[in-house]
Amino acid sequence: MENIFINTALAASTVTSKSPIKIGMKMDAWDLIWNAGFIVKFVLLLLLVFSVMSWAIILAKNLQLTRLTLSNSKFLDLFWKATSLDKINSDLETYGHSSLAQVFKAGYNELQRIAESSAGKSGKDLNLTGLDNVNRALRKASDSEIARLEGRTSFLATVGSTSPFIGLFGTVWGIMTAFQNIGNTGAASLAVVAPGISEALITTAVGLAAAIPAVMGYNYFIGKFRKQDLEISNFTADFLNIVKRNFFKD
Repeated sequence: MENIFINTALAASTVTSKSPIKIGMKMDAWDLIWNAGFIVKFVLLLLLVFSVMSWAIILAKNLQLTRLTLSNSKFLDLFWKATSLDKINSDLETYGHSSLAQVFKAGYNELQRIAESSAGKSGKDLNLTGLDNVNRALRKASDSEIARLEGRTSFLATVGSTSPFIGLFGTVWGIMTAFQNIGNTGAASLAVVAPGISEALITTAVGLAAAIPAVMGYNYFIGKFRKQDLEISNFTADFLNIVKRNFFKD
């Protein structure tokens, strides 16, 4: 009987030495998010909403710029090939996405108003003082088109600047949770602090994931907007030169 006990003890010792007991935790990201506290979940949800809205704006704005660039190119071909401003004005509906077409429409309408107010005079006899009115109409239309083009991109700047700090708030809260768990359990083992630290790292990562595309998209669109602003300014100058040369006298 004593030999049996000795053999059993040796066998148990052998199994223990070959197969050590492992104590671990399930650290899957989804489980950590699901089991996170209310504040951390709220931070993650807020960052997710910011990210979805940012991507929606980026995709929509990119589509808008693509259509605008193509439509502007076609309108410029019409503008330089047309024999009269009336011909251009009659075809404007085809270029609904063109900012240049909208600027032309504002200038043409103001030119028409000046011509109609000059009773008994032909277009060649218009006074140069009316050219200032055309210039103001063009400038107002240009500002309106740039403002419409820049719409909603300020949200990208807001997300890019605030998301890292919102993620940092979740980080701080997760670390506070980890220290609270230490205080409640009286132990500082990895199993106690790991969930809170993991929550903190997840909120930091999500905050950066929301901010980086927003900042890159904003900077990309700012460059595009400047290019469009320059193109509108050049078209305005060309339009004024044509109007002055053909419809106004010194």
